[in-house]
Amino acid sequence: MRKHIFRHLLFILLVILALWQPAGAVNEIGAMLSNFDRNASVENANRLLKQYAKAEITEGPIVFKQGTPADTLRQQVWYWTAEYYYAAQEYERAISYGLKALPLCKVGNNRVVEGDCLNLLAVIYIRLSDYENAAKYAKQCYELDRKSGDPDVMSSSLNTLAAIYMGARQPREAERYVLQGIAMAQKANNPPRLAVLYGMASEVYHTLGGDANEKKSLDYARKAYDLEVKLGRKDKAAMRQTQMAAALLWLKRTDEAKAELEKAMPQLRADGNVQSLGIACNQMGGVLLAEKDYIGAEKYYREAAAIFVQLKDYYNESHSRLGLYNALKERDAKAALHEMEKYKSLKDSIYDHATAESLGRYGAELGNQQLKDENEAVRTSRNHAVVLGVVIALLLALLSAVVWWVMRRRNRRQVKLNDRLRAVLSRVREENGQLQQQYADLAAQIKRGESETGEDAQGGSRFIDEVLDHIDSLIDEGQADVQHLAERMHMSAFQLRQRLSEFTDEKPQTLIQGVRMKCACYLLEHHRELNVTEVAALCGYGDAPNFTRAFKRATGQTPTQYAGRE
Repeated sequence: MRKHIFRHLLFILLVILALWQPAGAVNEIGAMLSNFDRNASVENANRLLKQYAKAEITEGPIVFKQGTPADTLRQQVWYWTAEYYYAAQEYERAISYGLKALPLCKVGNNRVVEGDCLNLLAVIYIRLSDYENAAKYAKQCYELDRKSGDPDVMSSSLNTLAAIYMGARQPREAERYVLQGIAMAQKANNPPRLAVLYGMASEVYHTLGGDANEKKSLDYARKAYDLEVKLGRKDKAAMRQTQMAAALLWLKRTDEAKAELEKAMPQLRADGNVQSLGIACNQMGGVLLAEKDYIGAEKYYREAAAIFVQLKDYYNESHSRLGLYNALKERDAKAALHEMEKYKSLKDSIYDHATAESLGRYGAELGNQQLKDENEAVRTSRNHAVVLGVVIALLLALLSAVVWWVMRRRNRRQVKLNDRLRAVLSRVREENGQLQQQYADLAAQIKRGESETGEDAQGGSRFIDEVLDHIDSLIDEGQADVQHLAERMHMSAFQLRQRLSEFTDEKPQTLIQGVRMKCACYLLEHHRELNVTEVAALCGYGDAPNFTRAFKRATGQTPTQYAGRE
């Protein structure tokens, strides 16, 4: 039962920002922690946990008896302290205490406690957009849960993984994990967990976009809302209404979206859920813009902007600024221009932040500390990033020019070589019919003459001859492959193989190779003025080494050995 409470609590916190704590309470907690860190006594532990119960961090009071080992006290106090600071949005402190608690959670092989701590660390790193560390702890947690075989805890880990991929802007991967999580939560018959997963699924499909996905988003948000209402959780139900509103706005069902927002926003204000309230204000601003109520839209966009400035949420603030521009442009051009300038500045900041974030992830993957240091430099100096980008762009442009010049010279040489070689091959064919006889011998070898009679045999013979003629011309054009041969025969590659199988056991690629080798043998024997590279080109090979390997496989000799040149 306890593990369900832990996980349930954790994923409520994943979806919403926790209630704001008064400064006095935070200071009091800090003093108590200092006392506990100096003296890990039962009294100090119980005093702290009582405060966490009052702040609704724990489900209820946790009281330790005298004689409880100090490491057990530290493990519990540090874990719940990490939960407390996570709820207060002090993520660095939360990580610090979570990492202190984790080794103690492993003592005694208590997988439930260890899984809770791993899951919490993963969620905190998601908030910090550190998806590398988030994935690291989430995968460890899922491995523990998978070994347990408990569908309830597995659904929790899958939801965390879905959240990580959403944060990393990979909604298709998130979709896979969230759907698995829903199946596990249904199997475990855990309505609170299922409501959270339905909400996550709504976010996933809204991010994917398009009418079909938005309809799925709306459906999952409604399922989540219905569950929250049954569970009596008004605060969570209000969040689901904002998710429904987002999908309804996309689907241009504006009146329905407005109705959901009007019901949700008073509850969000009462709960102090400022993040969701800001998003709802942006949505209501969009509704009022559609209704041409520019004054009302401005009011909601300004409230949203103030919230997101405080939260340093540049992405959502940019939506508020763009909304303010649209609300003001008909009434106050100067103010509208000011908001547009803020919007453009935010878009640049979002780009720089995303660029730095990406560099950080690549640095973690490569284990390159220097790249991480450069990432920090990008965060603190946009000018350096711009200069570096310009230098890189110039270098790439220079490199492209050099490559273009080299390729152009190479292509010119190749064109001249091809023209000369085609002239040689044309002269060979005009002078004598020996090469054509080589092809006729090849045709005779591959036909199933003994198994065919009458018109069928004649039709097969004509078909084989036609195939060989096309291969010959395709070699001249440098396009001798199965796909081009099939197109030349007005067939698909599959149809060509099927048709050939009626008259011969040979496959198209084998026929192409056979014609090439007959041509190569003839040229090596009768035109010693051609070097191996030139013979390779005449037989449709792009380079001499590939030709040499193919020739040796076919004849057992290298081209030079065959021609008696060594």
